[in-house]
Amino acid sequence: MENITIGLLAHVDAGKTTFAEQLLYHTQAIRSRGRVDHKDTFLDTHEIEKARGITVFADQAEFILGGTRYFLLDTPGHVDFSPEMERALQVLDYAVVIVSAVEGVEGHTETVWQLLRSHGIPTFFFINKTDRTGADPQRVFEEIRSGLSSSACLLPQSESGEISEELKVFLAEREERLLDAYLDGSLNDTGWREAMRSMVREGTIFPCMEGSALQDVGIDVFLDRLKSLTITDYDAGLPFAGRVYKIRHDEKGTRVTYIKALQGVLKVREELKYGASEDAEPERITGIRKVNGLKYVSVDWAAAGELFAVTGLSAVRPGDGVGVLQDRRDSELVSTLKSRVLFEPPVHLKEVLTAFQLLGAEDPSLNVSWDMTLQELHIQVMGQIQLEILEQIMRERFKIPVAFGPPEILYKETIAAPVYGCGHFEPLKHYAEVLLRIEPGERGSGLVFINECHPDDLAVGYQHQVGQNLLESGHHGLLTGSPLTDLRMTLLSGRAHNKHTHGGDFREAALRALRQGLEQAENILLEPVYDLKIRIDTGDLGKVMTDIQQANGSFSPPEITGTKAVITGKVPVATFLNYAVRLAALTQGKGSLSLKVAEYQPCHQTESVIALKNYNKDADPAYPSSSIFCAKGQSYSVPWDEAQAHMHITNDFGPIS
Repeated sequence: MENITIGLLAHVDAGKTTFAEQLLYHTQAIRSRGRVDHKDTFLDTHEIEKARGITVFADQAEFILGGTRYFLLDTPGHVDFSPEMERALQVLDYAVVIVSAVEGVEGHTETVWQLLRSHGIPTFFFINKTDRTGADPQRVFEEIRSGLSSSACLLPQSESGEISEELKVFLAEREERLLDAYLDGSLNDTGWREAMRSMVREGTIFPCMEGSALQDVGIDVFLDRLKSLTITDYDAGLPFAGRVYKIRHDEKGTRVTYIKALQGVLKVREELKYGASEDAEPERITGIRKVNGLKYVSVDWAAAGELFAVTGLSAVRPGDGVGVLQDRRDSELVSTLKSRVLFEPPVHLKEVLTAFQLLGAEDPSLNVSWDMTLQELHIQVMGQIQLEILEQIMRERFKIPVAFGPPEILYKETIAAPVYGCGHFEPLKHYAEVLLRIEPGERGSGLVFINECHPDDLAVGYQHQVGQNLLESGHHGLLTGSPLTDLRMTLLSGRAHNKHTHGGDFREAALRALRQGLEQAENILLEPVYDLKIRIDTGDLGKVMTDIQQANGSFSPPEITGTKAVITGKVPVATFLNYAVRLAALTQGKGSLSLKVAEYQPCHQTESVIALKNYNKDADPAYPSSSIFCAKGQSYSVPWDEAQAHMHITNDFGPIS
């Protein structure tokens, strides 16, 4: 049986979960249709989802259609839970974007669309809620064509599935072979349908349908088009490879890993390898589960194209490849806010930390961290609603009451120009010395390690240790203690001692070299910046442009069509974080705002942020700037600005350019 995975995506409240209920009911996967307002849907099963009426977790179901097994993923629509949605994208064969026939293309719809195109996922549109007052599906279709893709095509609503003359012309305009066939009339309806199926899969066209999920209008037609226009070619005969897309813990605390099989077959008790390291040890699969809503059945094997869950894997992360697929896909969406976890006795730090480590395994975007200096537990989040949900999860799932400090902007730091950095670590019976060239990298490049050290200067094993330590997380800048980014760190040379060098010595020397380089550099504070897109009536144009300018943003000349205007530009997250409320009030709810974190740029208010953070770069004993030398059996500390003169390596690598 062919296996196809489809995902449902939408802006919040577009009717996505109700649409999922109809698909499952029409394919006899469920006996009755639930409703979000009745809190009885098949997929939004968590109490939090029922209470709020929104999808928070990407849950899955199965249905059979025309001899094909479809795996259905219902993803969160709220922007605060975008990372959960994006993790699901990694395993989709096709996506269905639900758009309201009243509200049209909204801010999060555009973010979803950009991610789908980045991942190259074939996509259908369904214009929902055509029964509501104010619905205008033709207007919304034109919004899709103008704002998302001109290759969106409206399919006939008749169940006959005939390909109209207009649709043939649309297809022929996009493929030369079809243009010839159209002009000479050599292609029958079957040929046209096969061509459409190929064009959908290749992302050349994006079929669009309409209806009302709540009123059960257009669902049968959608399913018929889904059956005729989707196809996969997974090969169960190849060695097993899969992609992890979700981690959960069941009611017994067992770690459950959700996998999409991309090829081959996986059996219970087989050993499965994961992790990019060549010497990573494989782990034995202790169980395989076929999950459908809240229920699962244990099986002996899972094959190519299927979604399933396994037990037995202890440390794999969402995005990891498993089996013969040894790579990793990281999220494009990044959290730009961090918040402090607040708790009071009799709650202990250990139980709070244990709970958040479990949540961090399930949602890596939380980036759970313990600040030793401040003695604080921090998490990274997308917004205030996510904090409210986490507070509820901690209370209901772990029975631990917590609160959160107000979300703060997550700043980063880099340098303006290249410098050399040297570090020496030589307490008694220890020895390591490192010389680095530290340069600013391209924006968004993160931390990059380059090895130009000759093996005659330093053994290859020690060189690898330096690289691993420089690429580990936790390095922070000197202005505010924010994470370092966009640095190229080149190992030029190093020294070890035949007798006294130990493994940890090069970690100390490498970190001191990095810190010594930063002390000499011009350090730059970076802030996250949104790509913005605002749709408004032309009457509101002046006010909105003024708001963007006052928020230290920039924008291109507005695109004006009739009475509507579209503004695109960039604006700091810090000044535009809560602008959706302002825009709604300004436009009486008619304006549309799309914000996506695009990049980090030099902060527009560096001095005030530094003053607010009040960071003391010399107060962290784990991040020293001095080097340690030894003479006559006694170790002594040398300040960073004097360390170069004491180094055993001669820096003859030329001027920094």
